[in-house]
Amino acid sequence: MDNIDWADLLFSFEGRINRGKFWLGLAVIYAVPWIFMIVGGMLNLDFLYWIGFLAALVAIWPGLALSIKRWHDRGKSGWWILIGLVPLIGGIWALIETGFLPGTPGANEYGPDPLAGV
Repeated sequence: MDNIDWADLLFSFEGRINRGKFWLGLAVIYAVPWIFMIVGGMLNLDFLYWIGFLAALVAIWPGLALSIKRWHDRGKSGWWILIGLVPLIGGIWALIETGFLPGTPGANEYGPDPLAGV
């Protein structure tokens, strides 16, 4: 996972990413808000808590970008992200598909295999 283009990873909806980059991206975008909110809560500094809250709102876009690229890696349209809206099973299905199942081998309609050069 050398040479990660963070701007493309977190802000573009095009292409494919493997599970490693997916989990790394999620860890980064969700760790930052939590750190601000935890430190703000521990030190009783409301402004840090609110910065964390705003960072969590900003993290929605990168979270969507990461998930859509994982759906692409699975050979499915990014619209599959909406499966998460199905009560009870949708979130579990999305987690399994994007977080644990491998992508389609070789190139697909969304781009080359992200593991082809590994």
